[in-house]
Amino acid sequence: MKQLDVCLTPDLLHLHKLDNSIVVVADIFRATSCMVTGLAYGVKSITPVASIEECKFLQDKGFIAAAERDARKVEGFDLDNSPFSYMNERLIGSQIAMTTTNGTLSIAKAKSSAVKVMIGSFLNLGALANLLKSEPYDVLVLCAGWKGRPNLEDTLFAGALADALKDQFMLLEDGTLMAHRLYEQGKGNLLASVSNSSHVRRLQRLGIQKDISYCLQKDLYDIVPVLRGNTLVSMN
Repeated sequence: MKQLDVCLTPDLLHLHKLDNSIVVVADIFRATSCMVTGLAYGVKSITPVASIEECKFLQDKGFIAAAERDARKVEGFDLDNSPFSYMNERLIGSQIAMTTTNGTLSIAKAKSSAVKVMIGSFLNLGALANLLKSEPYDVLVLCAGWKGRPNLEDTLFAGALADALKDQFMLLEDGTLMAHRLYEQGKGNLLASVSNSSHVRRLQRLGIQKDISYCLQKDLYDIVPVLRGNTLVSMN
């Protein structure tokens, strides 16, 4: 039987085996929610990069560039890290380069060893779960966290995915069991479950309440972003 494991922060990734695993990267507030939204609204591709310098290099080559650090847009770039910014009609068919504080760094860490890298969010939870059921590989959910620390929203998502896959995947490790139990306790009201979390407080100070509510909605889209080479495209 296939296994599902959860890595609570990228700083712990070296403790996990990736050679037979699909890695699902989750940065709920807000990078992976932006990626799912953008591709759902017609963006052609998103190239995630770890550094601002790499993003600027691609911007100079004609990419639309999105850069975020500490939940704020980096000066000189085209897009911030709000999923609502990716709903603009001018982005249809575009190629976007993206760098964020946690999410794109997590992708960079995972891509060298994973069988595949896919992007997870509550927005595409059902589509992702259905796809993973059809794959022959184990699954590792990589929570982007916040600067090396675990966070509540990504762990809740990992628990939600574990709940969706529990009949076909073994949930053996304590990190997975912790995430699953956290989700079982909070699934009736995800917004209340994260209301006191550090990143919610951080976003609220910036006046980004609508992003929080949006990113916790389940199954708005049926697309699954997958990394092809260095670029994310929709599998659907």
